[in-house]
Amino acid sequence: MHKITLLLLVLFHSLLAYAQVEVAALDQYFQQAQKDWNVPGLSIAVVKDGKVVLAKGYGVLEKGKTIKADENSLYAIASNTKAFISASIGILVEEGKLKWDDPVQKYLPYFELYDPYVSKHATVRDLLCHRVGLGTFSGDAIWYKTNYSAEEVVKRAKYLPSDYEFRAGYGYTNLMFIAAGEVVRAASGQPWDVFVKERIFKPLGMERSQTSTSALGNLSNVAMPHKSIYGPAEPIPYAGWDNMGAAGGIISSVSDMAKWMNLQLNQGKHEGKTIFSAQTQETFWRMHNSFQVSAAQKQRYFKRHFSGYALGWSIADYGGRVVLSHGGGYDGMYSQVMMVPEEKLGIVVLTNSMTGISPTLCQYVVDRYLSLPLKDWSKEGIPGEVQHQAERRSIVANRKAVQVKNTTPGLPASALVGQYHDPLYGTLEVKLGSNQQLELHFPHGPQLDAVLSHWHYDTYEIKWKQNHAWYDFGTLQFVVDNNRKVVGIEFDVPNEDIFFEEIHAKRQ
Repeated sequence: MHKITLLLLVLFHSLLAYAQVEVAALDQYFQQAQKDWNVPGLSIAVVKDGKVVLAKGYGVLEKGKTIKADENSLYAIASNTKAFISASIGILVEEGKLKWDDPVQKYLPYFELYDPYVSKHATVRDLLCHRVGLGTFSGDAIWYKTNYSAEEVVKRAKYLPSDYEFRAGYGYTNLMFIAAGEVVRAASGQPWDVFVKERIFKPLGMERSQTSTSALGNLSNVAMPHKSIYGPAEPIPYAGWDNMGAAGGIISSVSDMAKWMNLQLNQGKHEGKTIFSAQTQETFWRMHNSFQVSAAQKQRYFKRHFSGYALGWSIADYGGRVVLSHGGGYDGMYSQVMMVPEEKLGIVVLTNSMTGISPTLCQYVVDRYLSLPLKDWSKEGIPGEVQHQAERRSIVANRKAVQVKNTTPGLPASALVGQYHDPLYGTLEVKLGSNQQLELHFPHGPQLDAVLSHWHYDTYEIKWKQNHAWYDFGTLQFVVDNNRKVVGIEFDVPNEDIFFEEIHAKRQ
């Protein structure tokens, strides 16, 4: 008996040493990746079998300063907020306050989309799986840095064109999650953020997590956003996302997010208390919108057979396991959550830059725990990131290359001054500044104000008064009729998210 006990002790200590080596190896890998990607700072947590096996920060909270990132540093998690909204809806379904397949108009009578049939038949479930027919990121210009309320943003969605047939495609739409947040308000009597704080944050002990950037001024250990999609990372201020908070407004730490992942991996239970049922979790973890898996994806991801979108989560298979994941992109911050439920494994990576490092680190951790052939996901991802940034710069360079030099304005500045209106976006103003230079004013979003500098013919370069994370260069064309009378304005602001070209403002 004594020999068996001794053998078990030796085996236990061997396994413990192995686990420590694994975590030490991960830690070393993360340190190197942060340097290789030249990311100012990031924080990572790994949970396994209900335990936090690693929670740590790498780099600094702000470039040029010395305060280190750690496991309690706050970052914007952006679209990883969406899973909190799906969970909130699930809780309300369990309480009988709504149903997944209730029409949205039952709770939001003002809800309208591009077609009366779609407006009437779109359900709460449809909002959460990106299948209403709107294009990816369509309408983001409505909420971005504007003072429109969430309700007003949802009301303006009716002016957006469809990109595919209702329930016959996929278009990642923040606007529909904003609408889902308003459904939470209507069904519960509480704004989405209050509901999430009381029903999820508080019982889980997510004490540092916030739902608005307005709360950050009184807090310490807050990572600063860095613009990095057109060059080296540079600090920028936080942008207010309150009006789209249900789609991407949560700010959290990896320590808090570890609690959220363990809740998910424990089928909605936390310390003996049920936050949501296993059946509800199965609903929002079930694929609702399937994607085609390309040959390249099958080659890149081991044993990949399917992928799609559930409710607030992406879902796919990898190495014989189901993987739930989601990314998040905020002005100056990207995040990633990845979970393998069968292994009770979860990884969260929060960064203070706009690079693709997060999913590569998650994939590396998954490989280690699934005992798959080791692949240096971080180093393999860097060339793609470099190419992506080069392509972004190239698009802008191509715009600049076709400028016709030495042209003069086709019309005097006085002929351009006035108000321009677009049903989707609202009113815009072109006016003369104090130095008689043309200026573009956004009454509903003054942070977007800009000076207009002649580019060529009837087109002017937009020189933003503030720095913006997603774009730099842009132009504004004054559209004239056959009699050289200004009738409207059109935008060209190349970027991957905020589509100013959806604004077609007519002269008032």
